[in-house]
Amino acid sequence: MGVYIVDSNFFIQAHRDTYPLDVASSFWNKVKQLAIEGKMISIDKVKDEIFDKNDELESWCKANLPEGFFKDTSEVLNEYQQVIAWAISKSSHYSQNAINEFLAADEADAFIVAYALSDNASKTIVTQEVSRPEMKSKIKIPEPCNAFNVHYLKAMEMFRELGETF
Repeated sequence: MGVYIVDSNFFIQAHRDTYPLDVASSFWNKVKQLAIEGKMISIDKVKDEIFDKNDELESWCKANLPEGFFKDTSEVLNEYQQVIAWAISKSSHYSQNAINEFLAADEADAFIVAYALSDNASKTIVTQEVSRPEMKSKIKIPEPCNAFNVHYLKAMEMFRELGETF
């Protein structure tokens, strides 16, 4: 069985909208369990995105996610170069701002695709983003995933694949 790589929006949307920390403890206990079991991981760029607000979510992550949960993306620079080349090749479709945002060093999206691409047979991205190939103003994670044959799904699909309930 492979590993699920969770995007920033997995945490942020759950915390802000669907599963607030003060109400949905069973959800967060399940996230902690899957992280400890190594079934769910993320990357350093996601950590940077969720550790920039000094809020409850950041505190929860620091207290509950195991050391090593956020993987180092410096190990996937070759794959990142492939993602860069793909994005640049789409300049006739996407606006320059969309490409610049997607490839910004502090943005997780291109890096999460690169991390999954490093072993796309056993890595699946978990994102709440939806494919919008017609969109020109933003590159959504599903678009490069589709181009590179990287599997992605939404959070509830991950829980179903794992046979998890909470």
